[in-house]
Amino acid sequence: MSTTEQRVAIVTGGARGIGAATAVRLAEEGRAVAVLDLDEAACKDTVEKITAAGGTALAVGCDVSDAEQVEAAVTRVAEELGAPVVLVNNAGVLRDNLLFKMSEGDWDTVMNVHLKGAFLMTRACQKYMVDAKFGRVVNLSSSSALGNRGQANYATAKAGLQGFTKTLAKELGKFGVTANAVAPGFIVTEMTAATAARVGMGFEDFQAAAASQIPVQRVGRPEDIANAIAFFTGDAAGFVSGQVMYVAGGPLN
Repeated sequence: MSTTEQRVAIVTGGARGIGAATAVRLAEEGRAVAVLDLDEAACKDTVEKITAAGGTALAVGCDVSDAEQVEAAVTRVAEELGAPVVLVNNAGVLRDNLLFKMSEGDWDTVMNVHLKGAFLMTRACQKYMVDAKFGRVVNLSSSSALGNRGQANYATAKAGLQGFTKTLAKELGKFGVTANAVAPGFIVTEMTAATAARVGMGFEDFQAAAASQIPVQRVGRPEDIANAIAFFTGDAAGFVSGQVMYVAGGPLN
């Protein structure tokens, strides 16, 4: 049994989509996985899928933008599963709108979940990583970090996560902790379905239009992103840190 099999991972936003696929993938790699989401009950399907396959998983309800909830959640994970040394900051929300229509609430909500949430979760987990002299932080950015109409808040948050990632890599590297970001392109999730609805397109048509612009001529699936995250969290990626991997089916320009 390798040391990897003993490690505990936390995946935020793990109830569905990329988060759920990542939690399942990391469990397949031998990790015990804490599945965090705003609604603990919503994590049930992800946890059951992991446990049915013989893995270990724990559902935890947590608002990642609330410092007290984050500390309580991470403490619970440490007590029930063990020290969390793998963290995937995936929790996210959309509040899309054109700039002149975007409210302060739309802006603040996206910043609080994506940026403040990643900050609070990483701050709470890093002490366990430093003590273990091993840690993996993976932040979910997006191809929208390069700019996307109707997503001034989301694009800014995702670009910010890239700077956050590179800073973590510099600060925590000497403790055996790596930090990397995965930036998905078009992935079939509830969030992209919401974007299709915002622009007034049927989701099938929206996917077909996206696929026509992607070099590999298909849209992505949550499992495509989970595979990239699994690489960054493994032992083999110990010399890879501060990187942003665009998983988008080809170059974006």
